[in-house]
Amino acid sequence: MSLLRSRIDVRQPLNKQTIVITGASSGIGRATAIELAQYGCKLVLAARKKETLDEVVDVCDRLGAKAIAVVTDVTDAAAVKNLAKDACTFGKSIDVWINIAGIGLLGEFTAVPLEAHEQVLKTNLMGYFNGAYAVVPYFKKQRYGTLINMNSAGGYVAMPYSVAYTASKYGVRGFSEALRTEMIDCPDIHICDVYAGFVDTPGPVHAANYTGKKLKPVPPIIPTTKVASEIVRLIERPRESVMIGSSAYMAKLGQIISPRLTRFGLLKVTQHYFKKAEPEPVTNGAIFEPSGVDYKIAGGYGSKKATKGRAKLLGIASLAATGAFLVVRKLL
Repeated sequence: MSLLRSRIDVRQPLNKQTIVITGASSGIGRATAIELAQYGCKLVLAARKKETLDEVVDVCDRLGAKAIAVVTDVTDAAAVKNLAKDACTFGKSIDVWINIAGIGLLGEFTAVPLEAHEQVLKTNLMGYFNGAYAVVPYFKKQRYGTLINMNSAGGYVAMPYSVAYTASKYGVRGFSEALRTEMIDCPDIHICDVYAGFVDTPGPVHAANYTGKKLKPVPPIIPTTKVASEIVRLIERPRESVMIGSSAYMAKLGQIISPRLTRFGLLKVTQHYFKKAEPEPVTNGAIFEPSGVDYKIAGGYGSKKATKGRAKLLGIASLAATGAFLVVRKLL
């Protein structure tokens, strides 16, 4: 049987697939669950808060899906292994596993407690490891499957005052690349990455915030539903990576063309924001335990004010490109 024929045979229609989503209680995870529910998938939804998961399951069931909730902390490897077991029992196989669960943290590096840095790395990086470690054996046994790792522009450009978060996103990129290389001899097992710019999720409310300033995502802001739609397309046509939003492209481009200038621009934009931002109490957010508020799809940050932020980001990218051009011209 040819390689092409093999790939066609194992790709099931969405309504026949069993799909696991971590971080399904809010934001991108919740939006993705609801988007997939409209196709009649079997959904296994995981997060830390049962009441919120049950709400999402109810919505998905009403849309025509068969969904179950499995309360799971992705930092607990044994719990994630049980999640995979429950998913396989429920769906008879696992077609897709989507690692979305993640948390944010902002603050000057040494002002942030070390245990907070560690928790972000455990959730955003080891949580993805735990997911892959649990599901890849099923994929190998089936000889097919798709693992999708939700990343961000932070996987390409280092964000100041967000050291642990950036480290986790760089780590996920390297993890995906290495695992993808291991899977070369398994052509129907796909390791996919989604890189998005700033998305309109409740993330800033759930994030640990040690800056003493109110957090808002930097425009241009991407609708959560757009990311969910891209994930569905990735399930239907797996590829190594997809980038969503102009800021993700600019982050990658700036880092390639002129990383030093990009770092300088990001630092100045961030410092300028903190000078003008409203004060807000320091908080651990939801990094150690679930938050009691704002478990929904959107954060409500999308607005026409995105134009000003877009101009700043475009300015950084333009400066980087100009700097690179001058360097090349000098060398020539």
